[in-house]
Amino acid sequence: MKKIGIVLTAASLVLVSALAGCGKKDDNTNAGAGASAAPAASAAASPAAGGKTGANFKIGMVTDVGGVNDKSFNQQAWEALQKLEKETGATVKYLQSKSDAEFVPNLNTFVKDNYSLTWGIGFIIGDAMKDVATKNPNAKMAIIDNVVDAPNVKSITFAEHEGSYLVGVVAGLMTKTNKIGFVGGMDIPVIKRFDAGFKAGVLAANPNAKVLVNYTGAFDKPDLGKAAAATMYNDGADIIFHASGATGNGVFNEAKDRTKGGKKVWVIGVDKDQSQEFGIDVTLTSMMKYVDVAVYEASRGLIQNGAFDTKPVTLGLKDNGVGLPAQNPNVPADVLKKVEEFKAKIISGEIKVPQE
Repeated sequence: MKKIGIVLTAASLVLVSALAGCGKKDDNTNAGAGASAAPAASAAASPAAGGKTGANFKIGMVTDVGGVNDKSFNQQAWEALQKLEKETGATVKYLQSKSDAEFVPNLNTFVKDNYSLTWGIGFIIGDAMKDVATKNPNAKMAIIDNVVDAPNVKSITFAEHEGSYLVGVVAGLMTKTNKIGFVGGMDIPVIKRFDAGFKAGVLAANPNAKVLVNYTGAFDKPDLGKAAAATMYNDGADIIFHASGATGNGVFNEAKDRTKGGKKVWVIGVDKDQSQEFGIDVTLTSMMKYVDVAVYEASRGLIQNGAFDTKPVTLGLKDNGVGLPAQNPNVPADVLKKVEEFKAKIISGEIKVPQE
């Protein structure tokens, strides 16, 4: 992640514009402490001169079972709120969910404490948020990766299939074995979009390639990710794309073990530029999903405007809500050129990327 103090890139300005309508210490909880890195490309205008604009705002975040240090979208969301705290003076806090049964109690904790905004991070929190939002119609709530039909909930989803198509193009053009893997977490619509888009991109770039698929059923089980990756690499795959939260950490661990043993294999990361966590020796590229920008901008909009627009938004390639990292040292220029060609066709509508 880029360090605090960066300015918005042109690409991120597009995403921020798409979100403009968002508003006119123990294992389980944390308030203000944690990672020092800021969300990628999410630095926004400084608070108005004269003081912190958000001093009277409290913003809470409930993780899904992957946890706040999942190296993925929960961590992105928390880093965004930490940045918001630093820049605006708002109070931010998270509650970590270790099981589905903790979603409702965790959401209710923030609602009953009169938090200005309560986030739920992840598709699987949808039913719990619907329940809590319906029973507390005056509470302002927001969710990532699901659409909750309630007048007090802001729903932000992403066109994961579009970004996954592009990393599929990379994998299809760079595989040496014509066998490529996909490791998913739970079999839910958001992960199916990753799966479908990736396979379509692979086959568009390389019709001779075969995509091996394994859904582990979990977002918090690195051992399952490691085992799934081992099976795929043993079957001849040389590139694996994961969309499995903390389970994917095990995919990287397996790749590192094999690379140390002299067998060159790759992983395509998800949500963040995971080369910054796991190294460029095993990370081919990543399918970026700018959860950090979305959480930051929606929260900041509430602080700045006092209003809360709950119209759902979906962020895709045209919004720069998904895509490849700015730097791809392991991807040749000719491959990146092909990626840009496919990206243009998706944005223009010439290519319709499947979602399932």
